[in-house]
Amino acid sequence: MPHLADVEADLQSLIEAHMEAMLGVRFLASEYVIGCADGGRIDSLGLDENGAPVIVEYKRGTDAGVINQGLYYMAWLVNHKDVFRNLVRDRLGVTAASQILWSASRLICVAGDFTRYDAHAVREHRRSIDLVRYQYFGSDHFSLETVASVTGRSAQGKRERRRACGDPLLRKQGRAMVELAQAVDEVLVGLGGSVTRVQRKQYCAYQRLRNFACLIPPQQAKVVVYLKVAPAAVDLVPGFTRDVTGLGHHGTGDLEVQLRTEGDLERAQELFRLSYAAA
Repeated sequence: MPHLADVEADLQSLIEAHMEAMLGVRFLASEYVIGCADGGRIDSLGLDENGAPVIVEYKRGTDAGVINQGLYYMAWLVNHKDVFRNLVRDRLGVTAASQILWSASRLICVAGDFTRYDAHAVREHRRSIDLVRYQYFGSDHFSLETVASVTGRSAQGKRERRRACGDPLLRKQGRAMVELAQAVDEVLVGLGGSVTRVQRKQYCAYQRLRNFACLIPPQQAKVVVYLKVAPAAVDLVPGFTRDVTGLGHHGTGDLEVQLRTEGDLERAQELFRLSYAAA
């Protein structure tokens, strides 16, 4: 039978110990004391796969105050960027600190459950918020389920989509590839209602709770997508799929998919779905 944590601290300790695997977030700090008039402690601070700041708040059961508490900490974060930047520099280095994606800052609320009012409330805010339900199954199994996911106005929108798929710079590299990239974008976003698009200069990430695909700006003769699919689990096809485990590239994912035609996009869709399901 599914059950909740005995105490909230057990839940927090488990997720902090496996934060990158569970949430796609690099752990920075626990019980971080904020220096302001009203004070407070942020349960967990981290940096996600795209370099966006992440605040994680935990509640053992259902608690209507978790969203407002998290938003209070988000407001502090926006007004104290230097403090967070210094924390990232100390934990992850100068390069990570110089590439923080402030426009995609996120709040992840992890709780035993949420009400329909919670799901409605996050849609009224202009922040990127994920409501995540947890459950324990016996002593050896643990699950996370996204209940609601809302993208902040800065992380996604028409402007970002144009940058990802068809701005004037990309048109110089071949209209056909731009149109193919736009088709890829539509397929990835259409995989589910919880897909968030996050734009970086070098790639466009598609995420649920974690990245499941990264679209590279179209090149002269192909469109490249990186997926969170284990290359060993698929039949690699030269010129179409490639194992890039351990190879440096923009974005995240160990399976590279190269698309040159609409037919390539059609046969890539099962790989897209596998990666989406894994995220």
